[in-house]
Amino acid sequence: MQPIDALICPRWTVRVEPAVIAEEGLALAIDAGRIIDVLAVAEADRRYTARVRHDRSSHVLLPGLVNAHTHAAMSLFRGLAADLPLDSWLRERIWPAEARWIGPDFVADGTRLAIAEMLQGGITCFSDMYHYPDVTGTVAAEAGMRAVLGMIALDFPTAWAKDAEEYLRKGLEVHDRFKATPLITTSFAPHAPYSVGDATLVRIRRLADELELPVHMHVHETSAEVAAAVAATGQRPLGRLAALGLVTPGLIGVHATDLAANEIELLATAGASVVHCPRSNLKLASGLCPVARLLEADVNVALGTDGAASSQRLDLWSEMQTAALIGKHAAGNAAALPAAAVLRMATLNGARALGLAGEIGSLVAGKAADVICVDLSSLEHQPLLDPVSELVYAGSRHDVTDVWVAGEHLLAEGIAMRLDVAEIGAAAERWGQQLRG
Repeated sequence: MQPIDALICPRWTVRVEPAVIAEEGLALAIDAGRIIDVLAVAEADRRYTARVRHDRSSHVLLPGLVNAHTHAAMSLFRGLAADLPLDSWLRERIWPAEARWIGPDFVADGTRLAIAEMLQGGITCFSDMYHYPDVTGTVAAEAGMRAVLGMIALDFPTAWAKDAEEYLRKGLEVHDRFKATPLITTSFAPHAPYSVGDATLVRIRRLADELELPVHMHVHETSAEVAAAVAATGQRPLGRLAALGLVTPGLIGVHATDLAANEIELLATAGASVVHCPRSNLKLASGLCPVARLLEADVNVALGTDGAASSQRLDLWSEMQTAALIGKHAAGNAAALPAAAVLRMATLNGARALGLAGEIGSLVAGKAADVICVDLSSLEHQPLLDPVSELVYAGSRHDVTDVWVAGEHLLAEGIAMRLDVAEIGAAAERWGQQLRG
């Protein structure tokens, strides 16, 4: 019998690949941080001797959720500027608050708060776009969390950098610093077409090609943004990005609420990805991403929470439910965005968008053991006729009991194993006292 680190034996397993279905009677074998087998429990007991066996008789085992777009440290701005449209929210409240408060300590404490919230909700990987990505990377590595650090770029000064040259220089330093760090990868993260000029975008395209990194960017977040671009340049933003060579398989276009048919075709032909952030879009009245049309065109669509300053919570269960429900309404079709497709968006599609599909997003031998257990034994889940449907339409982050990242048990029966949750909460309250003042 082969010795291994762990064997997880749930009631149901959702592998995502080759299909998003709930299978009973399977076990997941983990060794050296990787999935080495998915097989029948009886066969697993014959084949392996596990250092630790986890029996989860009322649980679903599935891949860890992938938050394909967030601003982690903005968890400390939760509730700061509610009930405002995007432009006012950003220019009148968020950017001034960042100018006053943002620094390494703010980003460290805000990122710890975000990671604690995400891990407790079954998110095992997040793609970040924020100031001080070096600090975010350090905190994520200390927490054992998988992260994609966005090397942000803007054409105006912030606490992180004074101009495009410094943004890119410091970003490349972050890339070099973390390129050998397990669990941490990087992307270029120009903020948006309206905040980054052509010269900077061309440099980013060349660097992204050279380093084989994705480009993570807010794109077509509102119709007003698109109209303003047309008025100023005669081009819609996606057309401009295409002309600059940025609409490629490496493009991670966030929000995409205003898309013409030819733009959907452009994204599909290029193999680009879109990240749908439904709660943030609804709260800011930014518009609705045409997810059903994108999926029909074979565009890879992932899910993101956006930052807690706009969405109020870093909760992919809530995003899945919202995406499924508004997607059906927008399409006028109850069969649009079925539960299996939405769960794939929150797992494998997110991994694909981030260039990590070979590493995470499904329960396949050889991939990293980023996995979660979700307990569906509570009354509100009974009778349990369809576990996948139940996960998407009624699942909650409070149902998540166990989280592993690269085989490390970070949340064990609801208890955080690495993080000091009490101290994280106390630090957040200290910031809250300052912000309220």
